[in-house]
Amino acid sequence: MKHPIYRIIDFEKIGAYTLRVFFDDGTSQTIDFRPVLKGALYGVLQDEKLFDLVTIDPEVHTLVWPHGADFDPTILHDWPRYAKSVAEMAEKWAQAEFSVG
Repeated sequence: MKHPIYRIIDFEKIGAYTLRVFFDDGTSQTIDFRPVLKGALYGVLQDEKLFDLVTIDPEVHTLVWPHGADFDPTILHDWPRYAKSVAEMAEKWAQAEFSVG
């Protein structure tokens, strides 16, 4: 089975924590990231000023933040399929952080 590879070519902020992400196949997704901003890596992005520092990594062509957070571009491309499971994982990250801290 061949795994599709997508590249993010652009994005625009359309609201707080919400980006419209454009892909190299001509499609786009509008993603509200709030449900997944939890845990040690993504939780700090609840600071909107930090969230707004998002850029496109020129090597792997995905969204990245200055502290190293990123998302697989295939997950972002197919966000409606993955949004619920990523949000469920984010809850586990938050619980794990809480139980350790």
